[in-house]
Amino acid sequence: MSFSFSDADIERIEEVLGVKAKKDETLARFELADKKSGRRITLEIHRIVKTQGLSSGESTSLVSVYAASSFLQLQGCTGFWGSKDLGEVIFVARSGETANGLVVEREAGCSIYANVDTNLLSTDFTLLAPELIMSSLALSITEDLFGDLG
Repeated sequence: MSFSFSDADIERIEEVLGVKAKKDETLARFELADKKSGRRITLEIHRIVKTQGLSSGESTSLVSVYAASSFLQLQGCTGFWGSKDLGEVIFVARSGETANGLVVEREAGCSIYANVDTNLLSTDFTLLAPELIMSSLALSITEDLFGDLG
């Protein structure tokens, strides 16, 4: 699925994270800091990255997080979900039976969930092994982004 972040999408993410992006035509950069915890991260959204030579298409969206001791990247972003009340944005890359999610928090926190079986997103969480609950619950709120893709 092809997805490109619009100006309205970037504005929504600014609203949720409480910080203005430094941006140009293809890049939006958010610098997040939380004084209480001392955490700092940088979120970069590449709206369009050319994928010449790949059979999957000509362009893709790319989301990266730079932190003091880690670098996280979600390639082929297919959508996002944001909640001002929760103070987080979940970026999703969904393909076939799997979903990958990158969660960015207003307080400069981040998590990544990789290769989550999409069937787990609509299951009864009380039936899951404890190790699967966090990823399934976090990504389940993005399920409506994809309509009948499941």
